[in-house]
Amino acid sequence: MNGGQGTRPARPGDSPLAGAPVVAEVVRNGFVESVHHGIVVATAPDGSAPVAIGPVDAPVLPRSSLKPLQAVAMLRAGADLSGELLALACASHSGEDVHQEGALAILRSVGLGEEALQNTPDRPLEDDLRDRWYAEGRPPTSLAQNCSGKHAGMLAACVAAGWDTGTYRDPHHPLQQLVVETVEELTGDRVGAVTVDGCGAPALAVSTRGLARAFGRIASAVPGTPEGRVADAIRAHPRHLGGTGRDVTLLVDGVAGLIAKDGAESVYAVGLADGHGVAVKITDGAERARVVVTTAVLRRLGVGRDEARVAALLDELDARAAVRGHGEVVGGVRAAGIS
Repeated sequence: MNGGQGTRPARPGDSPLAGAPVVAEVVRNGFVESVHHGIVVATAPDGSAPVAIGPVDAPVLPRSSLKPLQAVAMLRAGADLSGELLALACASHSGEDVHQEGALAILRSVGLGEEALQNTPDRPLEDDLRDRWYAEGRPPTSLAQNCSGKHAGMLAACVAAGWDTGTYRDPHHPLQQLVVETVEELTGDRVGAVTVDGCGAPALAVSTRGLARAFGRIASAVPGTPEGRVADAIRAHPRHLGGTGRDVTLLVDGVAGLIAKDGAESVYAVGLADGHGVAVKITDGAERARVVVTTAVLRRLGVGRDEARVAALLDELDARAAVRGHGEVVGGVRAAGIS
């Protein structure tokens, strides 16, 4: 694995992301006020890419969009996870009670407590909950942090496999080695770099094409396999994947057979039951464009074409990126170069 240590510092303009094309426009009263550059790809089961915009084979950090792949590795290690708790292991959850209680349930199922978690302490991700914690003077905790389900799942995998639980975040730990092997198998890529994620676990670099390919494989996997179990858990428990009102939760809940996962720095990955996969990376990291670009690709693949309810959901998600003037909606964010 390449941990990035000992390599020369990146120089301005080194990254292939710097040359990515415009994929979204911010429009105010018909005037294009800003643009977002990005990388967009959709893959088909036969290996083709019906949508390929920008450097789709360049390595990026999918961040939390890799969590379903990490969960596959947890199951391969022997973690006894299913249903809502497996969905939670894939989650960047909002920190609602159901999320914190679920993470604690995973830990208790293998004889561990909250103190075993090594993810960075934080307050809940959901705005109202976060504000309430500040108002009450409650300190950050690892359980409330949005990655606690993943970390609890990793610990459960370590207990099942007989691996050390005190060093589970180390890139050289057997679990993290298995995660790399699983990610490389599902994406078809070599991991280009190993970095440290915001929660403290390793963050791996793969291409957007590889990320899309992996999501297509998981979404179309045979039931009962680790990949199929992850897909089924996500579909059955979208609230545990995200949280009340979250776009990823609404998308999974509203489109039959679809799985999805958002990631920090404006990444989105989607898998369809027919084996198509989608991956989006907005290269400036701004999150307001990623859902709009993702829904544009889904429409390009025919999602919602014959289902008015699904089409309305995609429109509803787009409308969240509204541009306002004096409190009124005067524009929004629209995809560019995809339809």
